[in-house]
Amino acid sequence: QVQLVESGGGLVQPGGSLRLSCAASGSDYYVIGWFRQAPGKEREGVACITSKDARTFYAYSVKDRFTISRDNAKNTVFLQMNSLKPDDTAVYYCAAALWAGAMLGPYEYTYWGQGTQVTVSS
Repeated sequence: QVQLVESGGGLVQPGGSLRLSCAASGSDYYVIGWFRQAPGKEREGVACITSKDARTFYAYSVKDRFTISRDNAKNTVFLQMNSLKPDDTAVYYCAAALWAGAMLGPYEYTYWGQGTQVTVSS
């Protein structure tokens, strides 16, 4: 069983930055991913990081703007979001996958956090 708690969302102006945190309890997972879902849209993968060797993968829409990282001592994964755009507005979720090949497909993930709202608006 893995429990995930996100934090760090909020309101930010276009061009601004936010850092999201995902605190995980338990260690029986291989990959932590960040996902987002905007109203009326499907949930989409944003970034993921492997537990064993910290390999990362990003969606094209956020590459070079977002950075995923981890602090193993705190069992926490971060998503640093820079140069935010209104299109980044969504509820952001972190999720844990139980197999090492998981990437950005929501169906690959077993455990989910409750989500944190990110709103990019002037």
